[in-house]
Amino acid sequence: MFGFILWLFLLFLCWPLALLALVMYPLIWLLLLPLRLLGIGVEAVFELLRAIVMLPARVLGGGRR
Repeated sequence: MFGFILWLFLLFLCWPLALLALVMYPLIWLLLLPLRLLGIGVEAVFELLRAIVMLPARVLGGGRR
């Protein structure tokens, strides 16, 4: 909701810039999508490594209760 109000404010101040932002937003989102997917993959690898390192402690009874 805040983003929409900000865009309306920009539309009031400078409508060509607001229309350009409206057109460019999907294109920028598509360009950043591979980086987001890469971030999800890196986070999954770190979670796997954390699980492997913490496995002996969990087996010995140091897990969450």
